[in-house]
Amino acid sequence: MPTNFTVVPVEDDSSNNGASAAAASAASAAAEESKPVSFDNIFQEAKSVDSIQELHPGDESQRETTPFLISDDDGQISYDGKNMALFEEEMDSTPMVASLLNKLANYTNLTQGVREHEEAEDGNRRAPVVVQSLVRPELYNSPTLSLNILGVILFLRLTWIVGAAGILGSFAIVSMCCICTLLTAISMSAIATNGVVPAGGSYYMISRSLGPEFGGAVGLCFYLGTTFAGSLYILGTIEILLIYIVPTATVFKDNTEDAKNNNMRVYGTCCLLLMALVVFVGVKYVNKLALVFLSCVILSIMATYAGAIKTLIEPPEFSVCLLGNRSLKNEMFEKCAKVEIIKNRTVPTKLWDIFCDSHYPNATCDEYFTLNNLTEIQAIPGLLSGVIKENLWSNYGPARQVIEKQNQPSVPAPTPKTDKEQNYVFSDIATFFTLLVGIYFPSVTGIMAGSNRSGDLRDAQRSIPVGTILAILTSSFIYISFVVLFGACIEGVVLRDKFGESIKRTPVIGVLAWPSPWVIVIGSFFSCCGAGLQSLTGAPRLLQAIARDGIIPFLQVFGHGKANGEPTWALLLTVGICEIGILIASLDDVAPILSMFFLMCYLFVNLACAVQTLLCTPNWRPRFKFYHWTLSFLGMSLSLSLMFICSWYYALVAVVIAGCIYKYIEYRGAVKEWGDGIRGLSLNAARFALIHLEEAPLHTKNWRPQLLVLCKLDSDLAVKHPRLLSFTSQLKAGKGLTIVCSVLEGTYMTHKEDAKTGEQVSLITMTAEKMKGFSHVVVSSSLRDGFSIMIQSAGLGGMKHNAVLMAWPAGWKQAQDSSARKNFIETVRETTSAHQALLVAKNIDRFPDNQERLKEGTIDVWWIVHDGGLLMLLPFLLMQHKVWRKCRMRIFTVAQMDDNSIQMKKDLETFLYHLRLDAVVEVVEMHDSDISAFTYEKTLMMEQRSQMLKQMQLSRTEREREIQSITDVSRGSIKRRKWTGVVGGSPFQTQSIPEDEVANEPHPSCHDPAHFYLTSISSCNASALPPAAASSS
Repeated sequence: MPTNFTVVPVEDDSSNNGASAAAASAASAAAEESKPVSFDNIFQEAKSVDSIQELHPGDESQRETTPFLISDDDGQISYDGKNMALFEEEMDSTPMVASLLNKLANYTNLTQGVREHEEAEDGNRRAPVVVQSLVRPELYNSPTLSLNILGVILFLRLTWIVGAAGILGSFAIVSMCCICTLLTAISMSAIATNGVVPAGGSYYMISRSLGPEFGGAVGLCFYLGTTFAGSLYILGTIEILLIYIVPTATVFKDNTEDAKNNNMRVYGTCCLLLMALVVFVGVKYVNKLALVFLSCVILSIMATYAGAIKTLIEPPEFSVCLLGNRSLKNEMFEKCAKVEIIKNRTVPTKLWDIFCDSHYPNATCDEYFTLNNLTEIQAIPGLLSGVIKENLWSNYGPARQVIEKQNQPSVPAPTPKTDKEQNYVFSDIATFFTLLVGIYFPSVTGIMAGSNRSGDLRDAQRSIPVGTILAILTSSFIYISFVVLFGACIEGVVLRDKFGESIKRTPVIGVLAWPSPWVIVIGSFFSCCGAGLQSLTGAPRLLQAIARDGIIPFLQVFGHGKANGEPTWALLLTVGICEIGILIASLDDVAPILSMFFLMCYLFVNLACAVQTLLCTPNWRPRFKFYHWTLSFLGMSLSLSLMFICSWYYALVAVVIAGCIYKYIEYRGAVKEWGDGIRGLSLNAARFALIHLEEAPLHTKNWRPQLLVLCKLDSDLAVKHPRLLSFTSQLKAGKGLTIVCSVLEGTYMTHKEDAKTGEQVSLITMTAEKMKGFSHVVVSSSLRDGFSIMIQSAGLGGMKHNAVLMAWPAGWKQAQDSSARKNFIETVRETTSAHQALLVAKNIDRFPDNQERLKEGTIDVWWIVHDGGLLMLLPFLLMQHKVWRKCRMRIFTVAQMDDNSIQMKKDLETFLYHLRLDAVVEVVEMHDSDISAFTYEKTLMMEQRSQMLKQMQLSRTEREREIQSITDVSRGSIKRRKWTGVVGGSPFQTQSIPEDEVANEPHPSCHDPAHFYLTSISSCNASALPPAAASSS
C-alpha cells in the first residue's frame, strides 16, 4: 500500500554521542518541539505516539511522559517488572538466574481474562502491551507443569496404581495417556499457531475449526470436565486433611464406609463454599498464592527424588507388620510381636489384646493369629534391595480383599466376620486395568492451560508448541521415573495400601520422601487447594465465553456478571455442578467422569486438526510444521479407545450429552459462520458427489422427481401461491432436489435488491411450509425468457431437475392480455423439449396444507399407460406424507367396447402387485366416438395393450426382469401431433385438460365426491421419467 513521507529538517546531534546523549536529545525534543531532532528521536516519538493512540483512541492530548511505552493512568511511574534495557538486544544479556527469579515471582496459573478482572477490582489498569513483562517461551512450560498435571493423582494414587498394576502395567497406563496427550498437544499446537487464540482456549479452537455445533458441544464437555476436576481436587484436599493431617476432626466417628463418605461430603461442601467465596471476592488473592502452590509441587517432587537417592545409603526407618502374609494396621500397637519380655516376665502385647478375648496367656485367640507368626519387614527396602522383581507384575483383586505379601509363608485359616477383621489392611475397591486408566488420566489433563493463556504470552505461536510439548515430555519423564522408583524402592504390600494404614496413616510417597513425610503432606495439600481454586476460576470463564458467543440460547444469562466482567452467575452454576461431584464422595469415582469429558475434548481437537489438514484450505497455514493428519487420526483413535477403556457407560453418557448439545445447537442455536472445517468438508463431499454423479447415468431404481417449482411473486415480492410449496413438501417429504425459482421483469441493475429480497421472502415461506430446498430469483427482460433460462440451466452437474411443477394460470380466459396464455404454452413446450416431466396443479390454493389431516377419501389417477408410470408414482409419494396417509389410490384406465375389460383389469392388478403398489383398478369402457383424438393418441390401442400384458404371463424370473426393463414400445407407432399446426395458441383443446375457471372448481379433498384427480398433460421421454415397472422405486 502507498506510504506518505514528510521531509523534516534534521540536525543529527547523536551521531558521535552515546546512549545517554540520545536519551537527553529525546527528552529535549519532547520538551521543545521547535528544535531540530535526530532520526532516532523521530522514530522513537512516532512509536510512542502509536502506542498511546492504541491505548487511548481519540485522545489527542496524550503524550509520552515516562521512559516506557505506556504509563499508568495515575501518572505515577512504576518500575516493577520493567527491564531497563535501552535496546531490545540487551534483553538477551539479562542474567538467566535473575530472569528466572523474576518470572517465578510474577508467575500466575490463572487463565486468560483473570488478570483483567483483578486489575478492574484494583481500579489500576496495567500496561497490557509491555513486551518485557510477558512470559518467555522457554519458561512457558512452568505454568503448564503446575497443579493440573502434577497434583492429586501423583501424590495420592500413583503408588497404589503401581502396586496394583505392577511396574509394567503402570508403564503401559502412563505411556498410553502421555502418548494421547502428546498427540493432542501436536494437533493443538498446529491449531493454536494458525491464528490468535483468545479467551476460551480449546473451545475457541474447536468451534472455529469444526463449527459452532461441535464447538458448543465440546466446549460444554470441557467446562464439565474442568468443573468436575474442581470436585476431584477438593476431594483430594479433604482426603489429605482427614486422613493425614487431623484424622480426629471427623464429624461422623463411626469407622464405616458410610461415615467416611459423609465426612467427605460435609468437609468437601465447606471447602467448596470457602474456595468459591475466595474466587468471588477477588481472584487477585488466588493469583498471589500461585507461587506458593507451585513451590509446594516443586519441593515435593524434589523431596521424593532425594528420598529415593537416600535409600542407596540408608533406607527410612519405617516397617510393616505382617501376620502370616497379611498386612496389619499399626495404628493401635507399637510392637510387632505377640508377647514381649519386660523385667524377665513374658507379657502379652497390644496385638494379643486385639486378637484375643483376654490379656492372659490361656485366652481364646483368633485362629489365624494362633496359627501364624508375626513378621516385621521394611516398608522401603531401597533401590538395591531387589524388590523391583516382585513389583514387576500386576496384583489385581476384588474389593474387601486382605492385602497379602507374595511368597510369604502362612497357614490358611478362615477370617471370621468379627471386629478383628478390621485390623487387617483391605483393598477398598476392586482393581483392574481399565479402572486404573480412568483414575490416572486426570493427571495429564493440564495441557490446555497453554491455549487458555495465549494472551499472556509474548509470542504465543512459538510459546504454545514449545511450552506444551516440553511440559508433556517433562511430566511424562517424572511419572515414568516415579513408577520405576516406587516399584524399585517400596514393598508391594505398602504400595497396595492406598491410605498408608500399615505405616501409621502416612502417605506412601511421604515415607519415601526426604527429609520428612510432612513435606509431601503439606505440599500435596496446598497443591490440591491451588488446583481446586484454579478450576473454580477457569471453569466459569469458559462458560462465560461460550455464553457470550450466543450459540446456546439458554446459557446467555451466564454471559453476564459483575461490573468488571467477573462471571458471577457462571460461578454459581459451577459451584452447583462441583457440589454434585463432592456428593459422590470418592476420588476414585469422580476421576473417570472428568476423564470422559477431557478425552472427548482431546478427540475433537485431533479431529479438527485432521480435517483442516486434509481439506488443505488456503487459510490453514500453521507456523508449527511438525504435524501430520495421520498423527491427528492416531490421537483421535487413541482418545476414543481410552474413553471406552476407562468406562464404557461413562463414555456413552458423555457421547449422548455431546450429541444432545450438538442437535440443540443445530436446531435452536444462533447461526454463526466461522469458516469452520465441517463446512469445508461438506463442500468437498458435495463436489465429489457431483463429479461422481456425472460419471454414470442414473439408474431407474434411484429415480425420483427432482422438482423445479416455477413460483410467481406478487407486487410485494411475496409468494403468490404458498400452497404450491406445501404441495411440493408433501410430494417430496424432504427428499431429493427442490428448486423454487421466480422471475422478475426488468434489468438486473435496477432490480438487484428486489431479487435478493424475493429470495429471502421465498426462503422464509419455504421454512414456514416446512419445505427444504433452494430458492433463486432471476431478473429477465420477460417472464418467458426467465422461466426458459431456469428450465435450461437450473441445477448443477448431476443434481438437475427432471420435473417442472407450476400452477394453472388463473383467469386466463377473461384476461385481455394473452401473454399469460402464451407464457404458459411456451413453458409447456420448452419443458417437453427438454425431456422433462411437467406437473400442473389446478386450483392450487384449495389444496390441503401441512397442518390438515385427511381422514378418508381416494386419490383418483386417470392412467395414460405410456407416460412412463409417473402418474402412479405421484399418489404413492403423496401417501407417504401424513396429510395424505389415510387416503386410498384408485387407477382408472380407458378401454374400447370390444376390449376384454375383465381380463384387462386382472392383468393390470397383477401388474400393480409386482410394482408393489396398493390401488383399486377401474376400467372405463367408452365408444370410439366418445374418445377425443388427443386421448386416443395418448391411449394404447387394444392390441398394443394386450401385447404388453401378455408379457406378464412369462415365468417368474423372466417376468421380474421384464418388469424392471419394460418401456413403452408404442411411442414409435403412435402418430404425434405436430406443434406447428396448433390453432389458437394452445394444443390442449381436449377433455384431458379442463378449461373452466379456477373459481368454479370443487375443493380437491378426500371428502369431496369429485375426489382428487391426477392427469398428465404432456408427453415425456424415458430420460426424464422412470419406466412404468420401476416407478415405485
